[in-house]
Amino acid sequence: MKHVKLMDRLTQYMDAGFPILYLNTFEEKLAMELLQKAAHNAGRVRLIQWDMTQGYSEYSLRKKEYLIPPMNCEFTELTGRMEMKEFNSSLFVIKDISSLLDNPAAVAFLKELSIRISIDIESNIVLLSSVVKIPKELENFVTIVEMDYQTEEEIQETIQRFCEEQETTISRQLLNEMAVNFKGLTESEIISILSLALSNDGDLSRKDMSLIFEQKQQKIRKSGILEMIPLKENLEDIGGLEVLKNWLKKKAVVMKDLGKAEKFGVDAPKGVLIAGVPGCGKSLSAKAAADLFQVPLLRMDMGRLMGKYVGESEENLRKAIALAEAISPCVLWVDELEKAFAGIGGIGGGAEVTTRLFGNFLTWMQEKEAPVFVVATANDITKLPPELLRKGRFDEIYYVGLPKDEERRHIFEIHIKKRRPNDLKLIDLSRLVKETNGYSGADIESVVKDSIETAFVNQKSAVTTEDILASIKQTHSLSEIMKEPIEQMKKIYEQNKFKNASK
Repeated sequence: MKHVKLMDRLTQYMDAGFPILYLNTFEEKLAMELLQKAAHNAGRVRLIQWDMTQGYSEYSLRKKEYLIPPMNCEFTELTGRMEMKEFNSSLFVIKDISSLLDNPAAVAFLKELSIRISIDIESNIVLLSSVVKIPKELENFVTIVEMDYQTEEEIQETIQRFCEEQETTISRQLLNEMAVNFKGLTESEIISILSLALSNDGDLSRKDMSLIFEQKQQKIRKSGILEMIPLKENLEDIGGLEVLKNWLKKKAVVMKDLGKAEKFGVDAPKGVLIAGVPGCGKSLSAKAAADLFQVPLLRMDMGRLMGKYVGESEENLRKAIALAEAISPCVLWVDELEKAFAGIGGIGGGAEVTTRLFGNFLTWMQEKEAPVFVVATANDITKLPPELLRKGRFDEIYYVGLPKDEERRHIFEIHIKKRRPNDLKLIDLSRLVKETNGYSGADIESVVKDSIETAFVNQKSAVTTEDILASIKQTHSLSEIMKEPIEQMKKIYEQNKFKNASK
């Protein structure tokens, strides 16, 4: 049976007398099946249910029949309908709960039930919803329970059962590939995609993988916390940073054959923190790493995690991590890490939430087992808590500085070749390198783009060295704009002996 561990956990919570279990899931039908079995195992004899559509009902778990068929009833009317003595040995399941938790009367009713359960009633309340909202008044009574994503083995069972029902076949190799790619999707989503794939041409094949990718993109977008980034860049798009690139290549060998590597005694890669000067390839490195590992790239915006209700921010982080782990192997990119954890250790509600988020993130980084490779980028490492820089959080910390002469030459080559490949042989790269000391990679890209645009406007047939030099003269480099902060950052990175991403 699927989700046996979850059912056992629910049974234990019910046996222990936990007043309110908040079951967070989209799989309502499957959740109800698990709840009925868990309630029966915990000695509950009656299932009381309320939702906005069906209203109120009572169902005998022993006789498998309705004691009171579904009937229209407002939630706030339940106070008069439910006698506390009759509530004993029952499981009270409430659906559509998120909209009710803004109603003081509904919250007061749930609090009263919870207190009675804690004192003398062997019953439990289950709030069933895909959205977690916990009012302050109920915080001490609520235990959040998450329905785990299906394992690869469970997904394989779902696919095989679907094929049997539809009287179609699937090869073992395709079954294994689909099981890996379906990770992170619910059972109903998997069945919907399989049905769509089968209706297209009456067969399941590798070309149906695109449907899985599209559904994953939809799921991640709807989560509002993570973003799936299309993979357009690779290591060849990075000028310089050879030390970092070689390190990523080594990790890629492990990530691509993780099972074999772990059997050999190699630890699963945790991730890398890339800090340093803005516009010098940190974000590009995150994107190139995902392409190198041949896995999805997920971007987590820590600002989106902050919620309105008690525990909502922590729940959002847990959801983001759970989704990343379910979709793994993947690269999880946390951009501008220093902004995400600003205010840690401060006084006030916002600072306290940030501190808790930071603690949860650190614990996950230390203990995670799923193949989620974290690429964290930061412009100013001085604003990061020292706990984050300890060994064991990341596999390595790299400093990215302003590009050296040879790196600037490579960056010019990349951007000119990408836009005007035939003009590259006409351009004196040595002169450009000489005139761009202190320029960042982003500065150089901007200069190339500007010179090409100017040449087009002036109806020239090619871009010349003089065109690019003219754009350089009109550009203020990053080293001019941020001279003191860059020097200060460089000293800090050297003092802490962080590895330089360049040779």
